[in-house]
Order: sequence, then C-alpha cells, then structure tokens
Amino acid sequence: MSMKKTKKALTIATVTLLLAGLLSACGGGSGNTSAGGESGEPDSGSASNVTLTMLVDNTQDSVNSAKAMVEAFEQANPNITIEVETRPGGSEGDNLVKTRLSTGDMTDIFMYNSGSLMQALNPEQNLMDLTNEPFMANVIDSFKPTVTYNGKIYGAPNGSTMAGGWFYNKKVYEELGLSVPKTWEELMANNEKIKAANIVPVIGTYKDSWTSQLVVLADYYNVQAQSPSFADDYTAGKAKYATTPAALRSFEKLQELFDKGYMNKDFLATTYDAGLKMLAEGEGAHYPMLTLAIPPLEQNYPDQTQDIGFFPQPGDSADDNGLTVWMPGAAYIYKNTEHPEEAKKFVAFVASKEGMAAAATVSKPSGPYAIKDAVIPDNVAPAVNDMLPYFGSGKTAPALEFLSPIKGPSLEQITVEVGAGIKKAAEGAAVYDKDVEKQAKQLGLEGW
Repeated sequence: MSMKKTKKALTIATVTLLLAGLLSACGGGSGNTSAGGESGEPDSGSASNVTLTMLVDNTQDSVNSAKAMVEAFEQANPNITIEVETRPGGSEGDNLVKTRLSTGDMTDIFMYNSGSLMQALNPEQNLMDLTNEPFMANVIDSFKPTVTYNGKIYGAPNGSTMAGGWFYNKKVYEELGLSVPKTWEELMANNEKIKAANIVPVIGTYKDSWTSQLVVLADYYNVQAQSPSFADDYTAGKAKYATTPAALRSFEKLQELFDKGYMNKDFLATTYDAGLKMLAEGEGAHYPMLTLAIPPLEQNYPDQTQDIGFFPQPGDSADDNGLTVWMPGAAYIYKNTEHPEEAKKFVAFVASKEGMAAAATVSKPSGPYAIKDAVIPDNVAPAVNDMLPYFGSGKTAPALEFLSPIKGPSLEQITVEVGAGIKKAAEGAAVYDKDVEKQAKQLGLEGW
C-alpha cells in the first residue's frame, strides 16, 4: 500500500535518550485523564447507549488484557458497551488489518503494533489524530515517536515495554551446572551440554511462523554495537543485511541452530503455546522469544514461573552485553468510526494508570510501562527482574523497527527457511534485502 509521505527515521541517539526515560517514568508522574472523567469516575455525560467494536490479537494474554480493561471501563461508563473481536498474529494478522482498513470494514478501535508496521497503515487516511487529546499527557515521551507520522500522533500505548532475548529453564541450568552466557560461543557451549543430556537445547515453534524471527530481531543490540550507523544507513539504502557483517551475523546465528541440531525435531509443527509448555516443564532449556511470553507463562504455569529466567541474545564479545527493547503496541481509532468521542474515552482509559491496573489484574507487565503514573507491581516474574539491570545501566537498544520505518513483510517466511535449513544465512539475508527494497520504494524513501 503506497503512502503519500514518509516519516523520517528516528536516529539512534534520539531513541536511546527516549528509552532512558522508561524507568524514571514508571515511578511517578502527573495528571491523568481516564475513561469517563478523573481517576475512572463514572461519566453520565452521554444519554444514549453506544456499542463500540474493538479488534485485538488472538493471543491469550492480549484477549485477557483487553477484556479486563473493557470490563473496568464499562463499569465507569455504563452507557458504552465494547465488543471484542480477535485476529491472528504475524503476517496473516497484518494483512487482515490492512484489508479491513482498505475496505472500510475496520472496528471502531483496534490494537496493533507501534513502530514501522504502524506506518504501513497509511495513518493519515485511516487513523484518528490523537495529538491534542488531553490523555496524551499521560504517555511518556519515549513512546510517542513510535506512533507518530508526519508530526501527528495516532496511538496510545497498550501495555508495557518488552525485550527480545532468550528464556531459559533455571532447573535445567542448575542440574547441568551451567552459567548464563555472555557470548554466543558460551551459549552454544551450553546448548551442546544440554543436547548431551537429552534435553532440547532450543525450542523452535515455527508452526507460528512469527516466532522464527526472534533470533534475528533480538540481535539488534549487537548489530548496533558493532555498526552504530546501521539504522540510518539501512533506511537510506546504504547498508544491507547481506553486506554488513554485523547484520549478516544475525542470520548466521539462526542457521547455526539448525546446523547443529539444537531445536526440537518437530519445530516446524510446534506452536507458540506448545513451546511455552516445553519451557515451563523443562522439556526444552531455551526459547528465543519476546518477554510478551511472561504473562501467559504466569497464567498457565504459575508453579513453574519462578523456574524461568531471561537473558539478552549474546554477541561475540562479553565486553558489551545488552538488551534489544520493544515498545508496546498501541490502541488506535479508525478514522471513520461513527462514535469518535466514545472511542476516545476508551483510549483515554487505556492511557491511564487505571487502565494499566485493570490489565495487570490478569496480565503482569513484561517490562516498564509507557504511562507516566503506572507502577510495576512488586510481584513481577523473575524474568522481568532479569531485564531491569540492563535498563538501569543503559545497556539497551531499541529494536530496528523503532529506528527505521522499514521492516520487510516477508521476514518471518525467510527466517523459517533459514531456521529450517532451506536457505543458508547469506541467501536469506540477500532475499530479505530484496523484500526491504520493495517496501522502501513503496514508502518513497530517498536513496532507493
């Protein structure tokens, strides 16, 4: 889908400063405008009953969080009812959202990615401008650029920040005498010992193809450490995955997992939910994944949550070990909704400490919140606490999709092929460069 204008990619320096505000923003802040009035008080300003529709990702955590926020909102606003619909994840879900927008069949509100994927939705044509809404004062500044297009803000954060890296089963590590790896070489040595113990070293869940991307995407901290200008050069068409050694290395790591037989034999038929079960029960020792997996782990395996840790994807040097960070997705309002004021009331609730507290009743955060006055609960999972030192020390980098408007739509298919040994790393990287080129030209970026 073509766009009339493009947004200049964020510079690494800007986003690094923005990310630095995440932790400080969690502890306190001012003012909140929640659904129906201050602090969630019931609002009787609208006499008629209105029904809104909302589209969310079909993962257990997304559905549970959405329903919890809807329930709390409806209690404060009895004249507004919200019906929740679900969509699949990955590229199938992306295509569904784009199709519904292009055909005028979109729900009043929908939850979707921030960053580069948001920009592919033709925001000026399809999304309601929220720039001057009072509730945007609740949103930390680090989030706003990820939902900004041509100077206008189109979304409010739906949830907490998260990171990409490796979950690991602490019991397996203790039984085998393993230490958390600081380098890729150390991680591979751990995998070899785990394999020798007849335990699956790395859980692969390629039945849900979006999960195949994590080894490549979570490696961005290491790419930036070795090639600081990569994001800007990549956006300008000057840097490619296939010809930038630090970026190609991400695909090489994925290939290595297949070449050494570290994944479960049925990884092509294994689902995300089955992968979480393998991790919790110790059938698999490692799972490369986003920390969005923490809430479903807590919900489905409460007795095993304390046994699950998390570490960043290691680079090739122990001197610089850091975390790749994702901003939360966002709540958007369809521009042609018939109930704009009611839809804005709900999004205001999402962007409040009351909204985050409602979601936290069924889903604890996977990282710092993007709402100024929302506080992380004390009883978060150990995997969340494993992340926090990297935020505190500044050893974080935003995922590439928050530094550049370019993310090729076929990445998950390409990473399945590399991860399954169908393509070698260099070939996969070159194919992805072609995929990216198509999108960059559609966006009208200079240099392509």
